[in-house]
Amino acid sequence: MACLEVCKEGKLKEEQEEACTQDGSVDWHGRPAIKAKSGQWTAGIIILLNQGLATLAFFGVGVNLVLFLTRVLGQNNAEAANNVSKWTGTVYIFSLVGAFLSDSYWGRYKTCAIFQVIFVIGLVSLSLSSYLFLIRPRGCGNQEMPCGSHSGLEITLFYLSIYLVALGNGGYQPNIATFGADQFDEDDPKEGHSKVAFFSYFYLALNLGSLFSNTILGYFEDEGMWALGFWVSAGSALAALVLFLAGTTRYRHFKPSGNPLSRFSQVLVAAIRKCSVDMPPDADELYDIDGNDSSMNGNRKILHTDEFKFLDRAAYISTRDVEEQKKGTHSMWRLCPVTQVEEVKCVLRLLPIWLCTIIYSVVFTQMASLFVEQGAAMKTTVSNFRIPPASMSSFDILSVALFIFLYRRVLDPLVARIKKKGSRGLTELQRMGIGLVIAIMAMVSAGIVECYRLKHADKDCMHCEGSSSLSIFWQVPQYAFIGASEVFMYVGQLEFFNAQTPDGLKSFGSALCMTSISLGNYVSSLLVTMVMKISTEDHMPGWIPGNLNKGHLDWFYFLLAGLTTIDLIVYIACARWYKSIKLEGKTAENIDDQVSFKL
Repeated sequence: MACLEVCKEGKLKEEQEEACTQDGSVDWHGRPAIKAKSGQWTAGIIILLNQGLATLAFFGVGVNLVLFLTRVLGQNNAEAANNVSKWTGTVYIFSLVGAFLSDSYWGRYKTCAIFQVIFVIGLVSLSLSSYLFLIRPRGCGNQEMPCGSHSGLEITLFYLSIYLVALGNGGYQPNIATFGADQFDEDDPKEGHSKVAFFSYFYLALNLGSLFSNTILGYFEDEGMWALGFWVSAGSALAALVLFLAGTTRYRHFKPSGNPLSRFSQVLVAAIRKCSVDMPPDADELYDIDGNDSSMNGNRKILHTDEFKFLDRAAYISTRDVEEQKKGTHSMWRLCPVTQVEEVKCVLRLLPIWLCTIIYSVVFTQMASLFVEQGAAMKTTVSNFRIPPASMSSFDILSVALFIFLYRRVLDPLVARIKKKGSRGLTELQRMGIGLVIAIMAMVSAGIVECYRLKHADKDCMHCEGSSSLSIFWQVPQYAFIGASEVFMYVGQLEFFNAQTPDGLKSFGSALCMTSISLGNYVSSLLVTMVMKISTEDHMPGWIPGNLNKGHLDWFYFLLAGLTTIDLIVYIACARWYKSIKLEGKTAENIDDQVSFKL
């Protein structure tokens, strides 16, 4: 009835209900959101611009941080690389913190705003400390002039600054994608289609922001203009924050659902306590509450599923539970509603799919490491102009932009027409599978290019940089394949986890995507270490030595292609086993069409 109070008087009841969102979202004042006055693409575009500016700011620091540590702070390559890895890993750890606070207590808007403020403070602090204390003498920090020594206080201020940046960006990142999706009512056919499209444009905004950082800002910082690069990042982050706050009254919100850890623990404890009871054959006899009950925190009701039946014991109503309910002393540690049990089941069903995405992230991380080293060992000059090997990632970003357009405008409508009337195009699970296939093609392409590079290389060179006559532009296909695979894998992954996590865990779903990338980095590092240990002998320098001309980087690429092929097979099995979350009011046919993995 609250919806009827905020809509204009004199309309029919049906018209009043249509004027408000049906997914439980509320406006700035906590009232049911009116469709015409909130959310949709007005709010969505603000969030897309915010994401592009924030990504520009973050990568303006991250893309050349290893060079700053070596040239300005005087660290050696190994120490600098280790510090960058720790910093990057911390960003993803903070993403879990941000997701937890958002889903549990603060809500997505408040979480995004607070962590963006921390992000701006960190960047301003980094810019000030670099300009006033670290870049001495003036003009140092380029390839020719290293900077002088620094005091412990100055180094401490620097690390405090970059870890504030990590905290701000990490806490903000998993929430902004979900908050953008919140602006579209998936129960409305038109807005539901826009919600799916939003994730593609969100990933495009992320890539366009990083494109500017990797090219323009990267060039200035490489030339030693660190303070300028950091101030541009700080300005971009501040503009993103102001833009985000400017759209405050337009946003739609979902109320936080409380601590998910306690809810999960209650289900497990209640199920264990009743491990010896005889369960009824009919799921209708399990304990449930009305979807509008206050204990549901406004979240939609989840219907019962048959997987993980042991957990259903948490919803079994014993004689003791009946007595406690009559006395008003009902304990959630003994009896949980079906929706709460299904939350745990949803997370358990997602884990196999999530684990299968880690190997893909191993492939993805090669673009920032071995692809760059491979490019540095190729011919990088064109008419006396040197092409920085790291700048080849621009082809990845251009590929992302191209394939998002091709998918949204060509492939998706074509598949929808081929399938039965009223169906969507490729499902999220199908697209993630296609992403794995294209990732295999990327590794095979990189391996073939490396084979030809070795044929044209001077194996006796002291420094293998630029020692091959094969042009660096032969790397374009492998970067393009990676970009195409991202559109299918990472965009599909964002959509999948957002759609398949319960209402109270949406930010956690986005955080899963970030932790997949983080674990991909760790697994890649472990894999390289294992390969080098096994392949290095007295007369063999290993597959990935300092001089790539004496190694077999191509074999490592083919190894990754083989591992990804195995991962694809396991993924197909997991995807075919996966059963979708069942929300009250959604038909089984629509759910199956959304997430099925039919070959």
